Amino acid sequence: MATNNLKAPAVALGTWAWGDSGETGNGYFGSSLNQAELKNVADNAHAAGFGLWDTAMVYGMGRSETVLGQVLKRFARSDYQLSTKFTPQAAGTGDDPVADMLEQSLSRLGTDYIDLYWIHNPADVARWTPHLIPLLKSGKVKHVGVSNHNLSEIEFANQILGEAGYRVEAIQNHYSLLYRASEHAGILDYCRKAGIPFFAYMVLEQGALSGKYNAENPLPRGSNRAETYNGMLPQLKTLTDKLASIGQQQGAAAPDVATAWAIAKGTTPIIGATRPNHVDGLVRACSITLSSDDIAELEGLADATGVNTRGWWEREMLV
Repeated sequence: MATNNLKAPAVALGTWAWGDSGETGNGYFGSSLNQAELKNVADNAHAAGFGLWDTAMVYGMGRSETVLGQVLKRFARSDYQLSTKFTPQAAGTGDDPVADMLEQSLSRLGTDYIDLYWIHNPADVARWTPHLIPLLKSGKVKHVGVSNHNLSEIEFANQILGEAGYRVEAIQNHYSLLYRASEHAGILDYCRKAGIPFFAYMVLEQGALSGKYNAENPLPRGSNRAETYNGMLPQLKTLTDKLASIGQQQGAAAPDVATAWAIAKGTTPIIGATRPNHVDGLVRACSITLSSDDIAELEGLADATGVNTRGWWEREMLV
C-alpha cells in the first residue's frame, strides 16, 4: 500500500531538450548542449534546493535519460527525485511492456527505483494502468501519475488503482498562459479537491514565452519548435512585453513571471533547464508575487493572442 503521499516541489526541472542530439534540425529544440554545462545546471539546481528531474524514454529515445543519469551520478540518490514515463505508443511486444520499459529507464538512469512513474499518454487506460500496481508493490516505483489524460481518463485510472489500494498521485499536462485546457476542463479543480499535485509542462511554450525570441530573432531554424512557434511570435509580443515589464518591477525576467503565474495557479511547473542561469530564473520565479490583477491582465492578453499551442500528441481536454 502507498503510505507516503508525493510531496510536490515548487518547481521541477525538465529535460526534454536533453534528448536532442545537438545537431540543429535533429530534435525539437535545436539546442547545442554539452555534458559539462549540464553538470553545471545540476550543480546550480542542487545548490538551490531543486531536486525533482522530469524525463521520459521517448525524449531522444533514451538520450535524455542517459545524459541525466550520467550528470546526477555524483550526487547521493537521496538528494534528488527522478520522474520518468511509460509511453504506450513506444511499447514493446513482451508480456509486460510497462515493466520492460521501466527496466530500460532504470538502467539508463543508473538507479534501482523511480520516485514518480507516469503513464505518458492515454492510449488505453484499462489496458495499461493495472501494470503500475506490481511496480508499486515491488518498490521499483514509489509514486505514480498520469500525463495527457482528460478528466474521465484520470478518474478511470484512479478507480483502477484504488481497487488495489493505490491512487493517481500526480497529473502532468500541458498548461501555460497560452494553453489552459486543463483549467477549463475542470482538471485543476479536481486536483485541488483531491489533493493531487498538478505538474504543468510547456509553461514557457518551448521558449516562445521567454521574451528572448521575436520576428527578428526567431527560434532556431530547422527545429520542430521553430516550425510550431515562429509564425506566431508577432502575436505574442504584447504578452511577452507585459511579462517583461512585470518582471522588471520585481528584479526578474519574462520567463520568471510566466513560471510564477503557473505557481500562483496552484501548479508545479516543469521548466526545461539547459543552462545554469535557467536555475537562477527559477529561484527568482519562486519569490515573485503576482496580484490578482496581474494574473487577470496576463490571461486576458494571452487569450487575445488567438493562438492554439496544443501539441500534435495531445487530444482535446474538453470532452
